[in-house]
Amino acid sequence: MSYLGIDLGTSGLRALLVDDEGRPLGAAERHYAVANPASGWSEQDPADWIAAFRGAVADLRAAHPQFAGLRGIGVAGHMHGATVLDAADRVLRPCILWNDTRSHVQAAALDADPRFRDLTGNIVFPGFTAPKLAWMAAHEPDLFARAARVLLPAAYLNLWLTGEHVGDLSDASGTAWLDTGARDWSDELLAATTMTRTQMPRLVEGSEAAGHLRADLAAEWGLDHPVTVAGGAGDNAAAACGIGAMAEGAGFVSLGTSGVLLAARDGYAPAPDTALHSFCHAVPGRWYQMGVMLAATDCLNWLGRITGTSPAALTADLGPLRAPGPVRFLPYLSGERTPHNDPAIRGSFTGLASATGRDDLARAVLEGVAFGLADSLAALQATGAHPTRLMAIGGGARSRTWLQIIATALDVTLTLPEAGEFGAALGAARLGMVAAGGGSVDQVMTAPDITDEIAPDPALRGAFDAALQGFRTAYPAIRAVQ
Repeated sequence: MSYLGIDLGTSGLRALLVDDEGRPLGAAERHYAVANPASGWSEQDPADWIAAFRGAVADLRAAHPQFAGLRGIGVAGHMHGATVLDAADRVLRPCILWNDTRSHVQAAALDADPRFRDLTGNIVFPGFTAPKLAWMAAHEPDLFARAARVLLPAAYLNLWLTGEHVGDLSDASGTAWLDTGARDWSDELLAATTMTRTQMPRLVEGSEAAGHLRADLAAEWGLDHPVTVAGGAGDNAAAACGIGAMAEGAGFVSLGTSGVLLAARDGYAPAPDTALHSFCHAVPGRWYQMGVMLAATDCLNWLGRITGTSPAALTADLGPLRAPGPVRFLPYLSGERTPHNDPAIRGSFTGLASATGRDDLARAVLEGVAFGLADSLAALQATGAHPTRLMAIGGGARSRTWLQIIATALDVTLTLPEAGEFGAALGAARLGMVAAGGGSVDQVMTAPDITDEIAPDPALRGAFDAALQGFRTAYPAIRAVQ
């Protein structure tokens, strides 16, 4: 038997085929474009997702005979996107993506209504789905009047696979229509945006069956047996499933273009004032919380561009871990999410002197990102989460120097997984496996083997704590002059 995991990303789709032990058999990728028809707009044609899905499956079928034993499919998708359908399930307009900011006025108006934070446990950000529909009501009233269904990207692929309007709770958590504690749509919040429950997909847990593969697709793919399609997940919830982050406090630090600090929770403890995301996990009875900084490796890439040096070279010659120096970097190149919720703030260097060199700037950038992640950890800790170990993933995790700085700044041990698949596509495949009866959540959602650990340096903890306090006092001072 085999299982298929789909990671529907913003720039491309990754399909991963695994065996009945969850071991990768093969992967295929297809890429597609993002349209930006106006400043702050970000859209995508859902037909491109389908074409990418078909192409990836064709590659897997051609290369891996085990595809013929497919029993389950799970889809993980980029969150918040508004895929709007008419009564015949025809797409009315390009999907408005998570990074589209056109609905900032509508988001602010919804966030000013206390019911939204009370019921969703989150700030209403412009990237969320509800303000996008409010924007359509104001600016595209004819299309809004024809909107029979609103599906998130992963749920749209579920519709194509099964013929049913069904989505999962982790993805629905980012719409601003979900009562996150009750794990159900809020009729009250839907009504506040002149929407109804009939326009929403049916909700299931991500590890539950959403339906079965359509007969015509099964025939096209050469399958003569039922294939279960799971509820699926939002991308970060799927990544948590891929590394086995299920239990209270288990989680990861992701050093990608942006930075994410995620921890699984056994209960629901929202803290919207900190700009911390509190979402349903992709498995029953569990939630996760996530702090987000908008620029992580992007900060190092920026420094590399202006100094004509590769990011790898910037970090290669920094030497052993040492106490933070006088140069301070605020990593707000694109604004900031957690804890400031401030899209207008911008980054800065302070403490520069004639003796300051490139290595001083590089070290300050690494420290600034680490302190930004420490802000997310503090927001998590204020809700009762106290992770002591976090897995380090993403491109920035290749720098051991950076990981030593982060571990010491957060006072958390970082673990490194063995090489291989452990991201959203694997998490999606695991959800498909559980939904198809291939094992329980506890049996399937296991952690990868750990190849290394980076512990905080106790001799430098005091110096890093002092530098963190200086970092935090710099934000209001910089904000006052920008």
